[in-house]
Amino acid sequence: MNEFKFDTQLLIEGKNLSDEAIREYITNNIEGDCLLVVGDDEMIRLHFHTNTPWKVLEYCDGLGDIQDIVVENMERQSQGLNG
Repeated sequence: MNEFKFDTQLLIEGKNLSDEAIREYITNNIEGDCLLVVGDDEMIRLHFHTNTPWKVLEYCDGLGDIQDIVVENMERQSQGLNG
């Protein structure tokens, strides 16, 4: 069983985005692992395993327009069920 249940992925479109600031905030404030934050000051792709994906969505929504949101239940996937 995975320690963190939800695979959370999204894009953030905005202005003056900082992948380093986003990475630091999530690392310090939201429990999880496998964090990937890449992009530039106008578009960021984020991938994160967590038990609280709503916290990620709420934070990212405050940074810009979030899109292509995917939250998959990795426990269900490991059982051969739809995530």
